[in-house]
Amino acid sequence: MNMAKMHKAVQQYNRVGVSSSVEAASPHRLIEMLMSGALEKISFAKGFMERGNISEKGGHISWAISIVEGLRASLDLKTGGEIAQNLDDLYDYMTRRLARANVENNPDILDEVASLMNSVKNAWEQVPGELGEKGMNQHSATLASRHQ
Repeated sequence: MNMAKMHKAVQQYNRVGVSSSVEAASPHRLIEMLMSGALEKISFAKGFMERGNISEKGGHISWAISIVEGLRASLDLKTGGEIAQNLDDLYDYMTRRLARANVENNPDILDEVASLMNSVKNAWEQVPGELGEKGMNQHSATLASRHQ
């Protein structure tokens, strides 16, 4: 098998694996997966930035922004109250900082956003997966208030 075919096969396998993981994941796990995905895209963007690959850097930052916006859109601002609003504000801040990192080609800003996302992700991982949606919304609100 030549390298191009092998690479394509690996990509297809990875897509199936991710698709299967998403289909079987609880809402709690999906949030974890999104946060991990954002961190991965930020990391890739930083590497591309450092190597001067502007196109790939921009693509990965855009992808990270899309993921953060997806996390933001998943918030229930009515149920979560002030805590959900704080998370909404934090995700908005992350999005604006990612855009600025892209324009300024600034890896320090990527590090800042990755640090914020890691803090939220680490706190989220402390939430037992068995909690119901209401419990998760309340907990996410608590996490947001800790990071403001």
